[in-house]
Amino acid sequence: MDGIYDLIIIGGGPGGIGAAVEAKVLGLEKVLLIEKTDNHSHTIRKFYKDKKRVDKDWQGQAVELEGNVEFVDGTKESTLDYFDKLLDDESIDTRFNCAVEKVKKEDDLFYVSSSCGEDRAHHIIVSIGRMGKPNKPSYKIPGSLRTKVNFNLDKCSNGEQILVVGGGDTAVEYACELSETNDVTLNYRRDCLTRPNPTNQEMLSNYADDEALTLKLGVDIASLENESGQIKVNFSDGSADFDRIIYAIGGTTPSDFLKCCLVTLDEDGEPIFDDNYETATKGMYVAGDIVFNSGGSIAIALNHGHRIVSHILSKS
Repeated sequence: MDGIYDLIIIGGGPGGIGAAVEAKVLGLEKVLLIEKTDNHSHTIRKFYKDKKRVDKDWQGQAVELEGNVEFVDGTKESTLDYFDKLLDDESIDTRFNCAVEKVKKEDDLFYVSSSCGEDRAHHIIVSIGRMGKPNKPSYKIPGSLRTKVNFNLDKCSNGEQILVVGGGDTAVEYACELSETNDVTLNYRRDCLTRPNPTNQEMLSNYADDEALTLKLGVDIASLENESGQIKVNFSDGSADFDRIIYAIGGTTPSDFLKCCLVTLDEDGEPIFDDNYETATKGMYVAGDIVFNSGGSIAIALNHGHRIVSHILSKS
């Protein structure tokens, strides 16, 4: 049985890191963490603005940590530093720049094929994010405008007229952050925002009351046009021009990848799993963002790892 891992974890986000730490602490000796990008926590690095608040109790939902990872409130930077420390302190066997292509199962053993070769394991956890494939609007984005349409803050400049589209925490944080140096409008199809956590609700209300940004709620976008290099946004109640649009409307479950990992999906393309996060393929588990139908919680993702590893050990 040499060369066979007790557990292979696919995905280097909080859920994957938490599961790796729990596995090492609780007694699974041979653990491998595989991440397709060049570092852990890709979603946090790419989609969180610098110095973004990272709360343990996400959206005001109090979460009691169940395992061995002592996660606390912080910022984007302190959270990444903490996960760096966890990986270093627990000496996790980690492979970056390693894209998993397929998982098959033969004789109760999983074979994981990736750009790094093939590895074998008794158990698998798939803990990948949704934001790597952000949701896009149903209407067409003209090709000539694609450099002006973003799904994060990477290409934003100062002094722009920006439309932020979305109704969650990320949309609110983007709008408030950008309003410090830009003329910002926040658009959401419903007439009120219910998803952001209380802190962000209060922040948005204060910014709107101070006229630091404009709220355009309860209004749909029908289409986009290029108008002399600007984005003409055709709303259901009229049109307006913007220099840039930032979409913060969540992410899509990577269904094709999950199927390649032997994860059974329901009619909506969501993974099917039991109370222990084990899928219909015994020994195959899911954790992290893909377990949530909407945005996920880092603390809850960490609890996924603890519960899964505890379940694996209970069967030994």
